Amino acid sequence: MSTPSPTALPIRRLTPRDLIACADLSEDRGWPREEHKWGLLLAAGTGYGIDDPAGGLVTACVVTEYGPAGRPDLGAIGMVLVAERHARQGVGRRLMRHVVSEMGTTPLTLHATPYGRPLYEELGFKVTGRAEMVVGQFTPDGPDLSVATRSATAEDLTTILRLDEEVFGTDRTHVLTRLPAFSDQLRVAEENGRIIGYAAAWPNMETHVVGPLIARDTETAKALITSLAARSDRPLRTDIDVRHEELLTWVKERGMASVAFNSVMTYGISELPGDWTRRYAPLTVAAG
Repeated sequence: MSTPSPTALPIRRLTPRDLIACADLSEDRGWPREEHKWGLLLAAGTGYGIDDPAGGLVTACVVTEYGPAGRPDLGAIGMVLVAERHARQGVGRRLMRHVVSEMGTTPLTLHATPYGRPLYEELGFKVTGRAEMVVGQFTPDGPDLSVATRSATAEDLTTILRLDEEVFGTDRTHVLTRLPAFSDQLRVAEENGRIIGYAAAWPNMETHVVGPLIARDTETAKALITSLAARSDRPLRTDIDVRHEELLTWVKERGMASVAFNSVMTYGISELPGDWTRRYAPLTVAAG
């Protein structure tokens, strides 16, 4: 019996039980396994994939929806992967078309690598921005920053959610309430007892990823990064909106180096909602 073409195999919803298969797929394409991140995405979002009759997954992706349940304001697409043995056969295009159709009129966003961007453009996504990934052992340098930071407490969560919705442009409660368990650090910046920013650092392979990073201004963002780095023994990694030139220059002067650029793309909207001037880095490029 001949093996069915991957373009004819059924697309199904993925669940947290598919975590190992998703991590295996990442590894197959030369990406880190990132099981910790996959666990969050599969729990907070909706995964889509195609099973390989020979075992594992042919392809996978995750959509994280934001806003009211049942009528989201925004869907973030991430972790779009096709197994090497099934690459260049139209499988990724078929999966993406399925996801776009499933999401209906919901506006969509994603971070595209240079390799993936042509496919997304073909499907109608438009480039609306860029993010620069920086990685390195952060070394504080220069005068102490004047913005006070501290560990977040359970009592801060309501304020964090309110600030985040104002800056991100829609509600992320179902994702952000997972941050205390998902991250190794969750810190807030304060002025006169009022929270003016927050950031998390979560473990990913050998690094701590800084994200989300929401701050009133660049000085507040610097203070949050510095405070997270002071309590980490790992290199930091984060994806900073390239419009935040001062912050990018500052982290590079302190040991972090540029390793990649991603195009921020949207479908169904001309630009992302919210206030980009206070949105410095996403939780992860896979989830916005």
